[in-house]
Amino acid sequence: MMNNELFLRELEKDRLLIEEKLNEYLPVSNMKYAKLIESMRYTLLNGGKRIRGIICLKFCEAVCTTAEKALAAACAIEMLHAYTLIHDDLPCMDDDNMRRGKPANHIEYGEFTALLAGDAMQAYVFQTLLSADLPAETLVLMSQIMAETAGPNSVCAGQYLDLSSEGKILSEDELMEIYLHKTSSLITTAACLGILSGGGSQEQFDAAGQYSSALGLAFQVRDDILDYISTEDELGKPIGSDAENQKNTLVSLLGIEKCEKLCSKLTSHAIEVLDDNFENSEFLKTLAMYLVDRKN
Repeated sequence: MMNNELFLRELEKDRLLIEEKLNEYLPVSNMKYAKLIESMRYTLLNGGKRIRGIICLKFCEAVCTTAEKALAAACAIEMLHAYTLIHDDLPCMDDDNMRRGKPANHIEYGEFTALLAGDAMQAYVFQTLLSADLPAETLVLMSQIMAETAGPNSVCAGQYLDLSSEGKILSEDELMEIYLHKTSSLITTAACLGILSGGGSQEQFDAAGQYSSALGLAFQVRDDILDYISTEDELGKPIGSDAENQKNTLVSLLGIEKCEKLCSKLTSHAIEVLDDNFENSEFLKTLAMYLVDRKN
């Protein structure tokens, strides 16, 4: 594992690198539809840990010693995440009024603008990804993976299964299926795009997928726990919303103690997967521990 101070410094360096590049990819507009661009920027640049983008950069770095080749892919995955946040907060979806300590997009700009901002952001994902200076065959494969993640069998499936199950009692397996689609898929895509950007092997691609899938599940379970034990100031959004909306979560099914143990088990598995496939994976191992211990 990395020294904590060194890890946090590197985490912040990569976060700022992504922030700067996102600002370049989606600049302020003076067109008649400037409010639409402003709405997109509002969610895209409204803080966030940039964990998905950083995972993309670090897997690229793990296979080719530099993260630069994955910067466009890292920004694209952050755009895809921003699109899901805009739509997830809408009244017809999760109906959340706050996001990262600020009014949700539809509260700030209105529902139709928020809806269009999400639509436009999803398209901008591919415009950004295809701007990368990588071989054409690599860009085609990366675009295919990104499209599958944005499509009906991944994040949209996860949100559908989540919303359509409200008022029902789900099993642990059914909840895990939702988490794999809704949360793990984005993190897995980030890791795999990092491997492809850096020209990694099939074995490394597979290992990155296993790491990120386990990490994504642990991340979502930790989110469930935080909705019960955190404060509104720490989370930047209302707490207890899962219980209030009678949403299925692993905490409501298993309790906090069992969920904490599950988080630790998934995190340990994610760390173990890295050892046989990457010479330098200390940051990624430390990141897994950092995420399972986070407070927001």
